[in-house]
Amino acid sequence: MTRLDALLQPRAGEAESGHPECVLLVENSRVFAEMLATAVRERLGLAVDVAGSLAEARQRLDPARHFLVLTGLVLPDASGDEIVPPLARSGVPTVVVTSMLDDETRQRLVRMPIIDYVPKTAPDSIDYLIWLIQRLDRNRRIAALVVDDSASSREHTAALLRQFGLNVREAACGEDALDVLAEDRSIRLVITDFHMPGMTGVDLTRRIRTTHSRDRLAVIGLSGSSHAPLVAQFLKHGANDFLHKPYSREEFLCRVSQNIDNLELIGTLQDLATRDFLTGLVNRRHLFTVGEALFQQARAGRPLAAALLDIDHFKHINDTYGHDAGDIALKHVAKALQDHARPEDVVARFGGEEFCVLAPDLDSAQSHAYFQRLREAIEALQIPLPDHVLRLTVSIGVQSHLDRTLHAMLSEADRQLYLAKAGGRNRVEMATAASEAPAETAAVH
Repeated sequence: MTRLDALLQPRAGEAESGHPECVLLVENSRVFAEMLATAVRERLGLAVDVAGSLAEARQRLDPARHFLVLTGLVLPDASGDEIVPPLARSGVPTVVVTSMLDDETRQRLVRMPIIDYVPKTAPDSIDYLIWLIQRLDRNRRIAALVVDDSASSREHTAALLRQFGLNVREAACGEDALDVLAEDRSIRLVITDFHMPGMTGVDLTRRIRTTHSRDRLAVIGLSGSSHAPLVAQFLKHGANDFLHKPYSREEFLCRVSQNIDNLELIGTLQDLATRDFLTGLVNRRHLFTVGEALFQQARAGRPLAAALLDIDHFKHINDTYGHDAGDIALKHVAKALQDHARPEDVVARFGGEEFCVLAPDLDSAQSHAYFQRLREAIEALQIPLPDHVLRLTVSIGVQSHLDRTLHAMLSEADRQLYLAKAGGRNRVEMATAASEAPAETAAVH
C-alpha cells in the first residue's frame, strides 16, 4: 500500500491500530450538523456522533471512541465559556466552530484549551474543517522531536504538539537528539532551539541533514533572539522553517501543519513517480534504482535472489471476464506478493502481468523454498469477481547466483521464467551456477 493509499483508506469505528476513529460533533443547528457530518463521513471515511446539547455531549464523549470534539458556543443548555472547559477536561482535543467571532470572542478563544476556532459562516468553513480533521487524524501516526535545554520551554512546545495529536519525543541537547533520531525512524519533525550548550540548533540542523533529507524530515528552528542573520543561518544549514519566541499557539500550529503537509505532498508525488498506480508496488524504473544498491551489496558478499513472476493465461482472464477482472487479479496477486515479502525485499510490477522480486540473504536452496511458498500462496487465492470466483496460477523464474550486472541477473531470471512456462506453468525454475542464456527465447504466456 502506498502512502497515498494509506491516507485515503476508509475507516469506520475502531481502527486495527487501536486509535479512536470517531468525531463528536456538538451542534444545535441540525442543518449544519448534518451537512458537516455527511462531509466528514463521505470525504474522510470517519464516523461522526452528533450531540445537540452540552449534557448529551458530556454523556456521549468517550476518549476511547472519539479523537476530536467539534463544538459550537451556543447550545440549548450552555453558552460561551461554559461549554469548552468540561469537554476539554476529557483530554480529547477540541475545536470550536462558531458564527460568533468578534474581537472579544477571539481573545476569549485564544485563552481556551482548544486547538483551533473556525468561523461557521465563512464560505470555505466546511473545506477547512475537513482539512483540519484529516490533519489531526494523520498526526496521530506521526512522531516529532523537541530539542531544548530549557525544561519549561521544551515541555511547552511538546505540550502544544501533543495537543495537536502528534507523538512527541524530547531531548535536552543536540547529542541526545541525534541519538533519538538514530533509534526512532518514525520521527518526521524536529523542533530545535538555537541556544543550547555544546551544540547549537544550527549545528544540530547541519548534522541532521547529513543523514535525513528535507523530503523525509522537517526541521523548524526556534529562538528568542532578535539577531536577524539567525533565520538565514538555520535555513542555509537545512531547516525548513523558523519561529521567533514567543510565538502564538495559532502561528505555531499553522507552521507545524504547513511543514507536515509539505512532507506528505512530497511523499505523494514520490509515490506517483516511483509506484505503479494500479497495484501500489514499486514500478520498473524505481526497481532498478533501489535494486542497484542490493546488487552492490551482493558484489560485496551478501546473497541476492532475483525473480520474475508471470500470471499464467492472463490473456484468457481478460478475454473471458473482461479487463476489469484482469485489474482485480493483478491487485490480488500484488497483495499476495506484499504479504509474502520480508521487510528487506523489493517487490515491483515489472510490466503487464509480470512482477519482480529482489530477495537478499537467500542462498539457492532457501530461494527455491521461498518462491515455492509464494507460488502456492498465489495458487490458493480465491479472487471474488461480480459473478465468479477466480483461481489463477503463476510461473516463476529465479536467478540466485551473482551475475555481471543486475540486468544480467534479471535476464537469466527471465530465461528461467520462459522454461517454467514451457515446462507446464505453475512452477518455479531456478538457474544453476553454470546457466547460460540461449541466443533467442520465445515468449510463452
